[in-house]
Amino acid sequence: MNEELLRELVPAVIGILVRRGADFASAEDAVQEALIRALDAWRDDPPRDPKAWLIAAAWRRFLDATRSESSRRGRELAVEIEPPPGPATSADDSLQLYFLCAHPSLTPSSAVALTLRAVGGLTTKQIAQAYLVPEATMAQRISRAKRTVSDVRFDAPGHVATVLRVLYLVFNEGYSGDVDLAAEAIRLTRQLAAGFDHPEVAGLLALMLLHHARRSARTKPDGSLVPLADQDRSAWDTRLIAEGVDILQAALVRDQLGEYQAQAAIAALHADAQTAGETDWVQIVEWYDELAELTDSPVVRLNRAVAVGEADGPRAGLKALAAVDESLPRHRAVAAYLHERDGDLTAAARLYAEAAAAASNVAERDHLTRQAARLNHLRRGNPESGTAAGTP
Repeated sequence: MNEELLRELVPAVIGILVRRGADFASAEDAVQEALIRALDAWRDDPPRDPKAWLIAAAWRRFLDATRSESSRRGRELAVEIEPPPGPATSADDSLQLYFLCAHPSLTPSSAVALTLRAVGGLTTKQIAQAYLVPEATMAQRISRAKRTVSDVRFDAPGHVATVLRVLYLVFNEGYSGDVDLAAEAIRLTRQLAAGFDHPEVAGLLALMLLHHARRSARTKPDGSLVPLADQDRSAWDTRLIAEGVDILQAALVRDQLGEYQAQAAIAALHADAQTAGETDWVQIVEWYDELAELTDSPVVRLNRAVAVGEADGPRAGLKALAAVDESLPRHRAVAAYLHERDGDLTAAARLYAEAAAAASNVAERDHLTRQAARLNHLRRGNPESGTAAGTP
């Protein structure tokens, strides 16, 4: 039985039930019940038309639930007519479902949870495991989200920027429990790209593929982080890189630049370098300039300072960093790196230690702590290394 096929059918089946008169929350519940039945019934006897099977099972579940509530007798009469047998319609409501689940009235965490449930077809338990929260907590979050969008018209125009932001949030969660959220985000973005011709959708898909291609090289077997410059580039997935670059190039020629295309262009330049020393930092700075114009993001300016430090030397990077808000989480880590490159190991070690204390996860904290310890060890072996030695 193909569980991925099941999950791909979910948004279309929910959409069909909504078109027939079910409210979104009831349709989503009915489809989840149908999925549970399918997991058992399809094991030995898969249907010829999986989509039609799911529609029929979910519709019956919806009607059963409707009949059981006397307060909904009126609506029961309106939706009681069973659709005629035959192949399932080819109409696809997946796009509308994306926009509904990423509605601006939802918080980012609720939009992510609802998207994974209604569009991704994941169970509440799987989503809870992925986000390391109790299943009851996630169930409440999803229920609140469904109530919030219950009165939103299914055909109301949506905002693609909101949908992309939600998918990128899913991607950045990576892997946890038995759900690979990065892979799931790529799958969902592929779906969106297949039904929605927009250069920023393509840009996000390219960005995800280019980042995902480096995944196996990002950590050591013990889970410790490996900086980009130190990664084994032979472990990068060249197939994903090639696909990402092709998708990006097709998007860029449309001359409708957006933030995800610019980020993907930066990722592509990193992927194109055979060694860290061959990285085209001058072009990367230029792309960060474009990205800063598009987003006015302090995080972008922080990353730009690193690129400037690589392209024009650490002191130029520190000058660029001086214009960035010091309260940003990675500010101290960037400052430490640039001070180390400038030869000031005392300042660098102190800043690495401060960055470690403020780190948001264990892997990052341990990496920064090791960096501080490494520099302190070097200083003890060479006491004169505590002051800046100038730009190399």
